[in-house]
Amino acid sequence: MTEHKQKALKKIKTVRGQLDAIVNMIEEDRYCVDISTQILSCIGQLKKANIDILNGHLRTCVKHAIENDNADEKIEEVINIIDKYIK
Repeated sequence: MTEHKQKALKKIKTVRGQLDAIVNMIEEDRYCVDISTQILSCIGQLKKANIDILNGHLRTCVKHAIENDNADEKIEEVINIIDKYIK
């Protein structure tokens, strides 16, 4: 597993724990703003994990495709992800 995937996995495991905490908060009828804050924290961690994955993809798959004059498909994939990310 690459360094970038390891970093993303760590973040995603953190989010998994946060989601369990959010479920408990909702079940305990906790304050809505506190729940919302935790949800936003999860979203932020997932976005960072996604950047880690894309960083690794650019540095390995896309770099390899460019070196082998076969980059168009990989570049299009990244553009599609970026388009989804900014919406």
